[in-house]
Amino acid sequence: MIRVVLILALMFVLAWAFWRFMDGIIEAFGGTTRQRRQRAAPMKLARDPVCGTWVTPAESLALRTGQETHYFCSAECRESFRKSA
Repeated sequence: MIRVVLILALMFVLAWAFWRFMDGIIEAFGGTTRQRRQRAAPMKLARDPVCGTWVTPAESLALRTGQETHYFCSAECRESFRKSA
């Protein structure tokens, strides 16, 4: 009985692997697959003018000077920018 369960489990895993492989081949040739992967929307990044770190505007410290907004990774970078400007 255990042998039958193990054989069925092995057949299931092999069939699943085969179809995942075939989906990859179909997708590589530009076709559609049964399971389309959802890609995350690209995230906009801004460069910190002091240290050069890339930060997300939503999660960073901002400083508006005239018409331009600068984004900073930390309060230290923002203060350094204020002192130099």
